[in-house]
Amino acid sequence: MNTPIMNISPLVASTLVVLLPFIAFLIQAIAGRRSTSGIFSIISIVLSTLISAVFVFPVIWNQEIQYSNYEWFTIGEQRFAVGILLNNLSVLMQLIVCLIALPVHIYSKSYMKGDSGIHRYWMYLSLFCFAMLGLTISKSLLMMYIFWELVGFASYLLIGFWFTKDAAVQANKKAFLMNRIGDLGFLIGLAILFTTFGTLDIVDLFGDGGLMHQSIVDKNMGWITAAGICFFLGAMAKSAQFPLHLWLPDAMEGPTSVSSLIHAATMVAAGVFLLSTIFPLFNDVVLLIIALVGTITATFAAIFALAQYDIKKILAFSTISQLGYMMVGVGIGAWDAAMFHLTTHAFFKCLLFLSAGAVIHEMTHLKQHHNLDIDPQDLRNMGGLKQYMPKTFIMMSIASLALAGFPLTSGFLSKDAIVISSFEWALEKGGVYLVIPILLSVVSILTAFYIGRLIFKAFFGKLRTEIADLHTMHEAPSTMLLPMAFLTVGALFLVFSVHPFSYAHAPIMNGLAVQRLFPSVHILHSIVPLTLTLTALISWWVGYSWYVQGRYPLNDKSRWILYTQNQFNLNHWLMRIWVNPTLGLGKVSYWFDKYIIDGIINAFSPLVRMLGQAIAWIDKHIVDGIVNGIAALAYIIGNIFRFVQNGRLQNYLGFALTVILVGIIYLILR
Repeated sequence: MNTPIMNISPLVASTLVVLLPFIAFLIQAIAGRRSTSGIFSIISIVLSTLISAVFVFPVIWNQEIQYSNYEWFTIGEQRFAVGILLNNLSVLMQLIVCLIALPVHIYSKSYMKGDSGIHRYWMYLSLFCFAMLGLTISKSLLMMYIFWELVGFASYLLIGFWFTKDAAVQANKKAFLMNRIGDLGFLIGLAILFTTFGTLDIVDLFGDGGLMHQSIVDKNMGWITAAGICFFLGAMAKSAQFPLHLWLPDAMEGPTSVSSLIHAATMVAAGVFLLSTIFPLFNDVVLLIIALVGTITATFAAIFALAQYDIKKILAFSTISQLGYMMVGVGIGAWDAAMFHLTTHAFFKCLLFLSAGAVIHEMTHLKQHHNLDIDPQDLRNMGGLKQYMPKTFIMMSIASLALAGFPLTSGFLSKDAIVISSFEWALEKGGVYLVIPILLSVVSILTAFYIGRLIFKAFFGKLRTEIADLHTMHEAPSTMLLPMAFLTVGALFLVFSVHPFSYAHAPIMNGLAVQRLFPSVHILHSIVPLTLTLTALISWWVGYSWYVQGRYPLNDKSRWILYTQNQFNLNHWLMRIWVNPTLGLGKVSYWFDKYIIDGIINAFSPLVRMLGQAIAWIDKHIVDGIVNGIAALAYIIGNIFRFVQNGRLQNYLGFALTVILVGIIYLILR
């Protein structure tokens, strides 16, 4: 094992990484409106990033794992502990969170400038980073669950940051409630594991030589399958998998910088991280369910993205679709590929959101300067922005190429890792299993098309808003562009692999090193990337022809397009199937309580009062009368005997004479 750099233990350093944002949260909470600069939050995340990158990641990566335990509480003979777990997976996730949170904090300085609630923004942002960083290094599933819930609470605050907007309030409630469904699954999974194994320690359960690797229980038994499905339910909600994905598009009501951090890189990735952490728990049944749900999610989300006009909602559905890819990676047993795609996706999706934020920022200024009645997020109001925002255009185009999986980008490597592995897995399984990789390939083509559509409609052609003076349009400020430039570097292949066309050379893949249960098919490593690249080029050619050259052949008011834009009316069906019946049940319960339960009580209350009065009379006059009568008799008898026993001799003689006389009279009369 390497000697800790500068003799600082990576366990101590990792603890500091987590605690620094929490300290910033406390300071900001105490300072309140007096502190609006965000200096405490920015300094804390800068220090956390430096410590993670220098004192934690290089010391742990590809070295012996380190962990520590601290006893928390005891119930009976069972002791519960909290602890820190540092292995390749946890330090990678911790570093990702820091590297994404840092540019978002810097970007927010300009993007949120002048907002009346900026002091709350910095406080919520630090709380979220603390919760997410704590989740990444938790050694106990119970500790992970606590941070899991705290992440959900912090995201609730950030999504509803602009709480004066009804849409934001509805969005954060929806996110909170739908995540509670998944959290219930997580909690039931914890209960099953603890009942079965008597521990929630990740190392004891899933580490090398842990209980899941021993022959203590059969992985195919019902309870283990149920536990795996419950944990996956938790990941479904947090990582927005079909049909629990409906909260994520609405969550775009929060600031764009929030969307970039929470919904593109960290919070929604927590589900994939959880499944990768507990992967030894899953049997073939659970893994197949994960792969199927991931495929359905990736497919439907890509279709929904095709018909959206809100620039942020396109990216939101794109996130859902890419998370589906990651779930498929876990489901086919290639969770290293899923984590690799999670890592690359964090950079280029965060960049896409920040670029969209820069566009919205300028469109909002245009709207305010000219008193326009437009939606600054609607693509139909944009066009020709590349001549006013050339740097944003270049960086967003690179991120779009990465999302589409184009060669020389990081997305090309990680997406190929999942798609190729899915083909190898399906060929090993045979038959209908090939539907999964084929659908993933179709999704890749759709992804290239909808992200190309976004770029063409926003940056090409002419501005669709009729304005004579366009001199007010300009590039975003440097405090927004520099964080975007940093993320642009992460969208290129060089950060992740020296080989631009082979994911096998990526250090992340080698570091996680999952043992595949299916053989490698070398020809797929050439055919799949070539096919997907050519089809992406064709889809861009079609998109350019439709959206730039004005050859759009479809009716944008088509019933099918509107149907797709509304997610096949899934929200409507959710209301009909779940929400309305629940509200109806609540009304029925209220009616039953008011008219049946209360009616019965009110009907019998006079009788009960009469019975009570009767019992009170009996108690007072009969029971108390008997008790009081006995007491009076005892008092009288006591007085009699007290008169006899008064110490006077004449009284004793008189009493004795009386007794003798009574006895004589008795004998005479008998």
